[in-house]
Amino acid sequence: MLEFIQLLKQRYQAVLSHLGNEGSRTVYQQRIDQLMLAEAFIRKGHLIASSATPSLQMAIIGPTQAGKSSLVNVLLNSSSAGISPLAGYTLHPQGFAHGVSLADCDGLQRYFGRFQQLPQTRLSKERYDCYSLSESSADSELLPAGVLWDTPDFDSIDSATYREGVIRAVALADIVILVVSKEKYADQSVWDMMASIAALHQPTVICLNKLGEGSEQILIPSLKEKWQQVRSDDFPEVVPLMFIQNRNPNQTVLPSWPQAMQTLLVRTQKKVSHQKHARFEQELLLQHWQEWLEPVLEEHRALTDWHNLVEELIRQALADYQRDYLNHPHHYETFQQALAELLTLLEIPGLAGFLTGARKALTWPVRQIMKLGRKRLHIADSSHELALLNQIAEHTLIQLADRLLGKSEDGQQSVWWKECSLLLRRQRQVILSEFSVAAKNYHVSFQQDVEQTAQHLYHKLQEQPMVLNSLRATRVTADAAVIALTLHTGGIGMHDLVIAPAMLTVTSLLTESAIGGYMRKMESRLKQQQLNAVKQTVFAESISKRLLTLPEQLSTLTHFNISPDQLHAAELQLKQKRHGLRLL
Repeated sequence: MLEFIQLLKQRYQAVLSHLGNEGSRTVYQQRIDQLMLAEAFIRKGHLIASSATPSLQMAIIGPTQAGKSSLVNVLLNSSSAGISPLAGYTLHPQGFAHGVSLADCDGLQRYFGRFQQLPQTRLSKERYDCYSLSESSADSELLPAGVLWDTPDFDSIDSATYREGVIRAVALADIVILVVSKEKYADQSVWDMMASIAALHQPTVICLNKLGEGSEQILIPSLKEKWQQVRSDDFPEVVPLMFIQNRNPNQTVLPSWPQAMQTLLVRTQKKVSHQKHARFEQELLLQHWQEWLEPVLEEHRALTDWHNLVEELIRQALADYQRDYLNHPHHYETFQQALAELLTLLEIPGLAGFLTGARKALTWPVRQIMKLGRKRLHIADSSHELALLNQIAEHTLIQLADRLLGKSEDGQQSVWWKECSLLLRRQRQVILSEFSVAAKNYHVSFQQDVEQTAQHLYHKLQEQPMVLNSLRATRVTADAAVIALTLHTGGIGMHDLVIAPAMLTVTSLLTESAIGGYMRKMESRLKQQQLNAVKQTVFAESISKRLLTLPEQLSTLTHFNISPDQLHAAELQLKQKRHGLRLL
């Protein structure tokens, strides 16, 4: 599942960079943030599973100038976190191990993935894919043992550049400490963030900072109302932090944690339940699953329409092949070729003389019957069937191009269809060339079926000695046999064989003989074999396969190109366990 979420996030990021519509860009960015959160939360599941006693993780989050870093120092009872009156001073997640060693936190690098762990002093504004982790030597009665994270803001103009670090730190947290000031607590960005992490079920504490005397009595009810608008869980405890006027500008004054809430975070730790993490993962994924997959499913619908269109045109092409070749009284030549093979099997008196060139005059006027030494031409070179198949393939691609043009001009996924049209246009000649080769290969391999048909006819004739002897006795049979042999040497073409008077006469004699019914049966059988072979080896394995896989070549910079099989495998994992996930 982790790999699928990462793939989906990467495709969203790639497509977003090419989107022009501002509304779509906003929606896609929201989904990318959600996918980042889901990816990080799944990584946290790996972290929990890899440790018998995972360290407690606490994250302080909030908008700009809410006093997050100052609160970090209060909770740590130290000056570990750098603070500044300027907005956006903290740009990276910074972890401080309290009561635990860095060795206890060795799994965090795997959690942060591509983010590099650096010393706090080496964190730079030039890069955001890094974090720091250091030990805090001070003792604090406010914090349970664990790692306290100081995080960047999530609401400034520049926050988009380091937002992934915030999301990773938030997803890692077992306890969330939200810091807001009286000026910022009602900001929409605050409550958008709290709504987005609701499915993580993290115990939360709200610190209301920079308060004046008695102002918390007014602000806390309003804060509760905001919470209940975006969250369905219980309103958390609120820690009021009073604003103290600093008369010495060179001295940093930290907020004072209320004495009555000294054990609040220790008590909150008891609400953490790692055993439920897998179920919370599943809830998070199910919450957004259909929304995330919306563009993927749109492409799948377009892909289904594409498959239906290709299959429709292939069916029409096969129908044209049957009409214009297999069932055409003048164009169908394959059974005549079988008869030509049959004639070469018969022992016809006087045939040897023809082969030596003793007779020059034949019933069928062929000038170049036998040219000994001439390179043998394959029967396929003059086949009307191959010419027709190539013509049908070209017509099929023309029809497909016309249909794509119509789909690319209106309707959903018009860009998808337009790019398919461009791919088809660029690869048209290659597809036709491959089809031509496949058709010729089929024609060559099908000669075995033709020869088998001739063998069956020959054995049937042997059961009818009267028919066999009458054939051998006719002069026209010898003439037809010579023509049949000439076909193999390239002296005549396949079409010449079909319309040769001698061959037509032999065909009539056989059809009207005692094996006429058997001949018709063998011809029907040969046609069916031929149709199946053309359907499978020429259309299915050549042009159809090439066309059906054409959308796979669409750019992943503008399309998601996540296959139905990939999606199906991910959904199986999502539904596999009721209370958890099996991760890839």
